[in-house]
Amino acid sequence: MIQLPVLDTDYDLVDGFHRRHDYLRISLIDKCNLRCHYCMPTDLQSVYRKDQLMSANEIFSIAEIFVKLGVKKIRLTGGEPLIRKDIDDILDRLSVLQVKLCVTTNGILIDRHINKMKASGLKSVNVSLDTLKKSKFSAITQRDNFDQVYANIMLLVSEGFNVKVNVVVMKNTNEDELTDFIALTEKLPLHVRFIEFMPFEGNDWAKDKVVGYEEMLRNINSHFNIEKLTDPVHSTSKKYKIPGYTGTFAFITTMSTPFCSDCNRLRLTADGKMKNCLFSKNEVDLLEAFRNGHELTPIIKSCLLDKKATLGGQPDPNQMENRSMILIGG
Repeated sequence: MIQLPVLDTDYDLVDGFHRRHDYLRISLIDKCNLRCHYCMPTDLQSVYRKDQLMSANEIFSIAEIFVKLGVKKIRLTGGEPLIRKDIDDILDRLSVLQVKLCVTTNGILIDRHINKMKASGLKSVNVSLDTLKKSKFSAITQRDNFDQVYANIMLLVSEGFNVKVNVVVMKNTNEDELTDFIALTEKLPLHVRFIEFMPFEGNDWAKDKVVGYEEMLRNINSHFNIEKLTDPVHSTSKKYKIPGYTGTFAFITTMSTPFCSDCNRLRLTADGKMKNCLFSKNEVDLLEAFRNGHELTPIIKSCLLDKKATLGGQPDPNQMENRSMILIGG
């Protein structure tokens, strides 16, 4: 039996550091059709039975509670969210909520679901792509889907979606391709985001594998004249562009320059656990509470009040206790 906390309910989603939270990331599934080592440990198979995952109705019902508490943006993640068999139903249900609906995907199945994505009002799609070289794509993902992913990025652009390309930059892997990715933004309205390699269970993170923001910026600066853009409120990235280019690029500096002081994000794992930070080791089981008929609002607020000032209270990346990335949600 879950013991419900007794809280003053006369406030919205504000933590103990006065940060307001209006962005919810929902993982739909713990499976993926790629095998990127920084996300999925090589020995990890599917962890959850179907009954352990949130159903489409449970996803909607729990999301609706967050929206009533002030959430204005919901991003669907995975694993790979588009491999869920009921993804179209989930999109249909969430489309009635008054939120900005987004998705993060590896891009393989976009062509199969793009009509439903459009119909649901989804306008922003993040596509993970760590290389522009087919052979390297196969080495990173253990799959041969580069052409499909690239074609689907172009499809999204042609259909008017706001497209961000997420690039996890790793030493001796793809740091030599920064300028190639930026070259894409000359003619295409893409927003390329270079992400510092982050530590999660089973991904063999090490400090010497991280390519930091300043190192990436120096590399790019040696090839282009760049312009710093204004970063929006709650932005996780530092935005730039090449004058005259159509698109933009940015850096997500989690390891070198954490952006915790302005964080507005909450997470819901595929098995219904609430995480108040990407790096928090403590979780709250909202799905069990929901299935047992408990009121979720005080549980959500209590979890949020436990949010730490920075990096989930685990400032040493070598000592972090956390799930693997695929079990948290991208």
